[in-house]
Parts: sequence; structure tokens; C-alpha cells
Amino acid sequence: MLPIDYPEKLLSSLRNMALQGGREAMRHYRNIGVVRRKKDQSPVTEADIAVDGLLISALQAEFPTIRTVSEERVNSQIAGNPAEPFFLIDPIDGTKEFIRETGEFTINIALINNGIAVAGVVYAPAIGRMFSGARGLGACEDSINEACTSFEGQISISIKACDQAKIIAIVSKSHMTDETVQFLQHNRISDCRNGGSSLKFCLLAAGEADIYPRFGPTMEWDTAAGHAVLSAAGGKVVGLSGAELAYGKPEFRNPHFIAASPTVPYCLPDQLV
Repeated sequence: MLPIDYPEKLLSSLRNMALQGGREAMRHYRNIGVVRRKKDQSPVTEADIAVDGLLISALQAEFPTIRTVSEERVNSQIAGNPAEPFFLIDPIDGTKEFIRETGEFTINIALINNGIAVAGVVYAPAIGRMFSGARGLGACEDSINEACTSFEGQISISIKACDQAKIIAIVSKSHMTDETVQFLQHNRISDCRNGGSSLKFCLLAAGEADIYPRFGPTMEWDTAAGHAVLSAAGGKVVGLSGAELAYGKPEFRNPHFIAASPTVPYCLPDQLV
């Protein structure tokens, strides 16, 4: 399924690129400078642009035949041949968290093939955690030193079997919609933990939570890398129809989705079907 002959080398390369991106992001952290607004009024910082430039250059140098779609490059956001692979990046996922200095922002790099998120890296440099995975290879977590210069240790990760008497949901307080509340109440899920950016997928992959319901707008670059990690760890990301979330859609917009361990029992309230 991976369109590259040496998937281990691919993941190693993407991990090193993410490490460099994290180091660049941390160079701006707590020294953000000018914050501009995009057309949709979302914020963009000098760090977003700097990390974007670094990642694009690295991907083009190492994988010159594979195109890259980036949140920060509108001219890249054109749907191509769905059968051709492409990289999908979010230089800083969680720019609001970056500005607020919560530490819960990530550098996201994903490889898409035939509409499927087949490999991905999610790096949270402010907390020293990097997650990566590819279909057929499994998923792992690296700990990174404070200077974002070296890998300090690696462990394999996988989703956990759900304790059906105590399902743990991970949600974003800043995106807690009425539909999300309805879903949690309908499934009698009371243990809710907060998480920012793509870390929510990764905490599922690491067995630290069971389900992440998202009833709100997201773009493909928000989810692809985390989706790849979670899939490699044995989890799933599906739309409300039950079909796996696909990539390369027109305008790169996602529908509502549920990310979870396959051992989690849940059902949708009638009004959300």
C-alpha cells in the first residue's frame, strides 16, 4: 500500500524532517512576533511560514516526484489524480495553542496513497513527544530532548482494549459542539479528557483514551498524520456512514468523524445520523 520501496526509510526521513520543523517552531515559541489573519480569520504566525518552508524544501529534495499539499500554501490545495500519492502537511497544527503557549501544538506530515492516510508523523516539540506510524509497520512514540535535536528513546504503541464500563473520550474544549455533547450523553461517556491538535489521535494510538468524536469542521491536513498513526496502532477513523475517512477530497474538507479503538461500542443519536 505504501508507494515507496523502503517504508522504514520513509518514516525515518519524515521523523527527521518533523524534528527539524519542531526545532524551528520552538525558535519562535514565546517570541511569536506578528500574528496575521487568513481569509477565514484563523491566525498565522511567522513560525507557521518558517516551518512550512523547511518541510516543503526537505520533502521536495528527498521525494521530488511526490507533490505536497500544505495548509499554508493555497496554490498547493488543488485536487490531483486520486491514484497518485501526495504528502499532506500542517506546519503547525494548533496555531491558537502555539500562541497561547499551551504546548499542545504539533507538526504534521502525512503520506496519502489512493485516498488513504498510509504513513504519518505527529510531533509535539513543546512536550517532547513524537508519534509515527505506517500501515504494515505499526506505530511508535519517540521521546525527544528539550533542544529538539535528538531522539532519546522509542517505544511501540497500540490501541488498548476498551473497558466498556469506563470509556474514556478525548475532546477539545475549544471545539465542544452541541452534537459532541449529545453523542457523549447518548453513549453515557462521562470521562472526558482534553487534548489539542492532532495529539488527540495519538493519545488514542498510545492507549491513553478510547474515542475521539469530532462534530465540527476540520481540514484534511488537521487529521491525516494523526489518522495514519492511529491506523498503524490498530485504530480507526470513520465518517458517520461508517466508511473510513478519505483524503484528496474537493477543497480538502472533512465530514464529521469518529476516531476510536475498534473495541469501543457506540451508536449515533438519531439526530446525528
